[in-house]
Amino acid sequence: MGFEPPQRLVRALGEMYGDGAAAEWLDRLPTLTEQAICAAGPNLTVERVAAPGGRSALVLLVRQADGTPAALKIAPPRAEPEQERAALAHWDGWGAVKLLDAPDPDASGALLLERLHHEVSLRSLPEAKALLEAAGTVRRLWVEPPVGHPFETVAERTRRQTGGMRAAASADPELAPLVEAALAARTELADGSPELLLLHGNFRQSKVLSGERAPWLTVGPEPLVGERAYDLARLVRDRVEDLIASPGGPVTARRRVKKLAESLEVEQARLHGWTLFRAVESGTRALAEGRRQMGEVNLEFAGWL
Repeated sequence: MGFEPPQRLVRALGEMYGDGAAAEWLDRLPTLTEQAICAAGPNLTVERVAAPGGRSALVLLVRQADGTPAALKIAPPRAEPEQERAALAHWDGWGAVKLLDAPDPDASGALLLERLHHEVSLRSLPEAKALLEAAGTVRRLWVEPPVGHPFETVAERTRRQTGGMRAAASADPELAPLVEAALAARTELADGSPELLLLHGNFRQSKVLSGERAPWLTVGPEPLVGERAYDLARLVRDRVEDLIASPGGPVTARRRVKKLAESLEVEQARLHGWTLFRAVESGTRALAEGRRQMGEVNLEFAGWL
């Protein structure tokens, strides 16, 4: 049984992990897929590959023995599917897609999930409505983490990211002032985190899909523990290409920070600082991965802040 990975996934894995590492995992994907299907149950029916799919995993649309539709997600080890599994198990469907299999990972790194409407995300809504629904969804995820949890903290994750940012500034001195401002913001914010809640880690409109059990549910967490402002920071940058193309982009960006901070009772200065850091980190990482257009867009956005 073979399932061709969507080209979007192939390209994204090459950008993130390098062509060699991506090719190695893709070569193993048929075997991993067979293992995942067998582990999910003897009467699982596979319908098709979800396409164009996401940038981090292969998703198969399947049906369980009783006919219930589901999604089987197979991700490479570097995507840390066991972390996603732990977060989804803890949320247990509250604001997020529901985990349908046991909370113990198998060798394939696969997750059997409630099936959502993968083709309908919040990006299908007008911007104002999308931001309102996004805010209502993400607030449900901010709960106390489980005792003895496996998740890294915001301080730990962002500390790892600073190396790539400094390397980018060294390679292009014109980036140095922006990188220095982002690193300074990170130092101040990480040293004084006001809360330690379970966060999605990569929350944005495209990560919130239409469902049957609830109108909107989030998918694809990269979970960590820290403050809410960090989780909101990626949402501020949503539809950044439209902002860049708009003459009122800088004003709109700053207005988003203010509006989201007020609606979710987050300190505006902290949201502003994390938005700056995350935009610069994303921009420098995109440049390093060869995604120059996306890198430049994110860095221009960061310059507005």
